[in-house]
Amino acid sequence: MEPMSLPEPALPAGHSSSVAQEKFHVLLGVTGSVAALKLPLLVSELLKIPGLEVKVVTTERAKHFYNAQEIPVTLYSDEEEWQLWKGRSDPVLHIELRRWADLMVVAPLDANTLAKVANGICDNLLTCVIRAWDLSKPLLFCPAMNTAMWEHPITARQVEQLKGFGYMEIPCVVKKLVCGDEGQSFSVAPALFPPSSCRDVLPFAVWPRRC
Repeated sequence: MEPMSLPEPALPAGHSSSVAQEKFHVLLGVTGSVAALKLPLLVSELLKIPGLEVKVVTTERAKHFYNAQEIPVTLYSDEEEWQLWKGRSDPVLHIELRRWADLMVVAPLDANTLAKVANGICDNLLTCVIRAWDLSKPLLFCPAMNTAMWEHPITARQVEQLKGFGYMEIPCVVKKLVCGDEGQSFSVAPALFPPSSCRDVLPFAVWPRRC
C-alpha cells in the first residue's frame, strides 16, 4: 500500500481558494460486515459526483472483505494512527480527519461497531473519529448484519442511542445474505448515488448550500 498522507487542514474563514470552495469532503467509514465487499462500488459511485473528495477509514476486520488496491482514494487504518504520532507536537490522525470532513458516512456499520459507538467505546481509528465527531456536521450510518443479530432487542436500543446523538440512520434493505439467510444490509443503488447532484447523494437533506 502506498504511504498515507495527512488530510490538508481546512482553510480559516475568510481565506479565498477556488479549490477549497469547490470541494465537499466526505469521510467514509467501513467496518467488519460482509457488506464491506461493496466498498469499491460505494467509493466509485461517490466519486461520480462533481465536487466531492472522499477518504476512507477502515477497521482492521473490514480489510478482510475488500481489496485495498481497488480503492482509488486515501485509505486510513489503525496503523496510520499510531505511525503518524511520535511526539507531543505531532498531529493526531483522528482529530485531523474530524476537522477535514464535512460529512461522515459509516457504511456498513456492523453489530460490533454499533455497540461500541452506542456505548462511547473508541478503541480504533474509526471509533475515535466518531467519538470526536463535530456534532454540527452530519454523520450517517448504514447498519448491516445478520437477521438474528438485527432482531436482537439490544440492536434497536443501540440504533436509537445513535439517533439520540444526532446521527442519521440510512435504513437497511432486506436481501439475500452471504450466509444464505435473508437479512438486513445496505444497498448501493444507482438511485441513492445519482452522479448529477451531490445534494441527492443520500436520502436526507444534509448537504450545505455550497453543494
